[in-house]
Amino acid sequence: MVVPESVSGAYEPLVTSPERWLTVFWVVMIPVSAVTGLVRSVSYISYLSLIALVLSQGAGWAAASVEARQAAEDTAGDVVEKLVEETDVEPA
Repeated sequence: MVVPESVSGAYEPLVTSPERWLTVFWVVMIPVSAVTGLVRSVSYISYLSLIALVLSQGAGWAAASVEARQAAEDTAGDVVEKLVEETDVEPA
């Protein structure tokens, strides 16, 4: 996978993570499942639904933790304080 240098730092964990291999595995399993008839199996579909549920819960938890961390940082307030200290701008 070729990633432009300007964004390679942002995508570094994604490129080297095991999730990449899991994604490739499931993409390969789609046609295999169709050919072998696994898509007609109730237990197989239940298993896929369980995996989807677990992964979506994990993604929601990760998003909530990032949001909580961003709310705790108050970056905008820090920028305003620094501007007030270093310039002649007065707070409103």
